[in-house]
Amino acid sequence: MTSLRTKVAALVVAVLLVVVVLSGAITFLVLDRGAPPPRPDLASTVTQAAFIAALLEGGNGAERTRATLVADTPPKGTVEGRRTAEVADALARLGRQAEVQVVRLPDPEPGRGDMAGRPPPLPPDGPGPREVVALRLADGRWLNVPMDVSMTLPPPSFPLRLVAWLMLTGIGFTAVILVVVNRLLRPLVLLQKTVDEIGPNGELPVLKEVGSAEVRAAVRTINALGERLRGAMESRMRIVAAAAHDLRTPLTRLRLRAEFLSDEDEREKWFADLEELDRIADSAIRLVREEVSTSELEVLGLDELAGAVCDEARQSGLSADLEEGEPVLVPARPLSLKRAVRNLVVNAATHGRGARLKVWSDGENAHLLVQDEGPGIPEALLDRAFEPFFRIDPARQAAIPGAGLGLAIAHEIITRHGGTLRLTNRAKGGLSQHVTLPLEKPLPTA
Repeated sequence: MTSLRTKVAALVVAVLLVVVVLSGAITFLVLDRGAPPPRPDLASTVTQAAFIAALLEGGNGAERTRATLVADTPPKGTVEGRRTAEVADALARLGRQAEVQVVRLPDPEPGRGDMAGRPPPLPPDGPGPREVVALRLADGRWLNVPMDVSMTLPPPSFPLRLVAWLMLTGIGFTAVILVVVNRLLRPLVLLQKTVDEIGPNGELPVLKEVGSAEVRAAVRTINALGERLRGAMESRMRIVAAAAHDLRTPLTRLRLRAEFLSDEDEREKWFADLEELDRIADSAIRLVREEVSTSELEVLGLDELAGAVCDEARQSGLSADLEEGEPVLVPARPLSLKRAVRNLVVNAATHGRGARLKVWSDGENAHLLVQDEGPGIPEALLDRAFEPFFRIDPARQAAIPGAGLGLAIAHEIITRHGGTLRLTNRAKGGLSQHVTLPLEKPLPTA
């Protein structure tokens, strides 16, 4: 997932680059069109006059080196492709379209002239340049101009300058924008990290008030929000616990009145209903206690805990067996985790005709699997199985005791331990309750 910082930075960079490209293109076009055109006629006149003067006056060797020679063919040598393209581009900008070559002359042998019988364009012992620009004239002859080593060609064409300028500008803008966006979005990034660090109990972590004024203001707001959420949650839990506790008083009075009923069958129905209400109140109190529990974690053996729960279930007349395996250590609150495992075992034993348990580790997490051979849960209702007071068939409530909070409490406990509880229907029938918990981290060795 792309972060908000990256999205904002990319958007700002894109907008600025578009503005820079458009303004740069317009600027270069205006400057290029507004520049005075070259004067190729004057340059040609001066070049021809210098050449004729050098021939007629019979100048010295250095002057003849710079003279321009007309021949039937270009000089022999190696044609420089890159230099030829540069000269052709320069001539095209001056308005002259002609065949041109840049020839690098070979090292001359002393006392030998040109193979075609004409004098070489450069003296064998001259200090002049070793490159010649050969330009084809209208009459088919070639104009051979020795090129000075210090000679410079016109600057590169407009697109090349524009691209280089845009690249440098874009890099500079991007660096500045990243720094600015990072500072502006720091409070939002802090908020994102805070939301990601919300614990299984739904509480916001307490942050330190450090950084710029904006960041400190955001931290104060987040801490105040977390405090209000904790207060609201604790208040809600206290109300539920108080209501469940206060429910016991009228239940006791109703139980005393039921004792004086003369009809035995009616009295038994009253007692059954009162016991159901008592179980609901007791389950609600336990659920509230789990949500507000702050007891410390201890290292315990998940395999030993599962074995103890199976022993208790068998003593109560339920069928529960644990498959032997390797010891698995997890950090947990012993009473809470035992209550969660007990609820899963009781759920499997009462609804699925027996519970089979297996404990193992994959190196990263601890696993507890509780399977049964019952009817399972319809696929459409699996997502609702962890809701408080959930029952698949309300008509079975009288036949199977319970308040419908067993899975809800187990799910709450396991989630608060940083684990997961997943329900799936087995292919051969029955329900599979798969618990995943973080393993105890081994102590670092020296």
